Amino acid sequence: MPRRLLILGSTGSIGTQALEVVAAAPEGTFEIVGLAAGRQWETVVEQARTHGVRRIALAEPDAAARAGEAWTDGEVLQGAEGLVRLVLESGADLVLNALVGAAGLGPTVAALGEGIDLALANKESLVVGGELVMQLAEATGARVLPVDSEHSAIWQLLEGERGAGGGNPGTVEKLVLTASGGPFRGRRRAELADVGVEQALDHPTWAMGGKITIDSATLMNKGLEVIEAHHLFGTPYERIDVVVHPQSIVHSYVTLCDGAALAHLGHPDMKAPIAFALHHPDRVPLGLRPLDLAEVGQLTFERPDEEAFRCLALAREAGRAGGTAPCVLNAANEVAVHAFLGGRVGFLDIAGIVEATLDRVETGPVHAFDALYAADRAARDAAAALVDERA
Repeated sequence: MPRRLLILGSTGSIGTQALEVVAAAPEGTFEIVGLAAGRQWETVVEQARTHGVRRIALAEPDAAARAGEAWTDGEVLQGAEGLVRLVLESGADLVLNALVGAAGLGPTVAALGEGIDLALANKESLVVGGELVMQLAEATGARVLPVDSEHSAIWQLLEGERGAGGGNPGTVEKLVLTASGGPFRGRRRAELADVGVEQALDHPTWAMGGKITIDSATLMNKGLEVIEAHHLFGTPYERIDVVVHPQSIVHSYVTLCDGAALAHLGHPDMKAPIAFALHHPDRVPLGLRPLDLAEVGQLTFERPDEEAFRCLALAREAGRAGGTAPCVLNAANEVAVHAFLGGRVGFLDIAGIVEATLDRVETGPVHAFDALYAADRAARDAAAALVDERA
């Protein structure tokens, strides 16, 4: 029987590459039962026609209405409720959540609540609601399969170390996430005051969407990944490190109790972690260029500069604080990055707005998802006011 796959965020970088992975798989491996995106209705409709999909969803109501007028071969759902309905009614046994931002939390909860395995590229689901999300997965028996390259690397390394039986978790001392350093690696804080949007979007090694590329430039992306790793692997924050590795060949590594380290290496290509999550437990040939270390020649590593790139430190602090603090951090960052992309604030204002929002918005423990939605709204309002003050 084919694996029934639902792709959320099908028009983005992860979603389009996932469709390529599916198309390259042997016939009968996958059946795509639904596609969803934010507003790019023309692309989703074309994808649905190509892959024989009868049901799609668009988060933006106007885009959904236009899709419904142009595409009469199936059903179009709309809004956040439509995304959740697509998850609940698609009959999927695997959901790839590649949506951007906190909008991915609802579909994540819907999938795991139904006991559906989740290939997760929406890191904000775990940043915003990691404790509740992982409790839900444990309660229903659904698997959370990481798609981010760093977390996929850690996942594969832990599988190899612990084996199918789980092994002895005490053998792993630290998880070390690698960061490219983004386009501004090596610059001091004063040198970042006047950088523009075009410079920030010019990532040296990875081709990604706009929001995640800016997050990479501020190192917020790595901070969010630290929080994500904490929840995915049940590892305390003091045992999760970050190291800057500009070549992006070592995707992450773990250190062991005997002083050894295990690393996951490969050329930067997101098809590898996408395919590992979609095909798991199988590993399939992808036709990617094999790694030749002699050809690479040199791998370098350095500590991140958390004074120049304050977002990494802010994310660590919010993660350690727990409760709604990571939710507030994420919401403020989304507002600030959107304002930066729109030319309303400067690059350094992103960290400033996030820090000020964390100071202004009261945070506390989380006992239900409603508390997260309330914290998200409060943080967005506070961050928007801060943007207005600086614009």
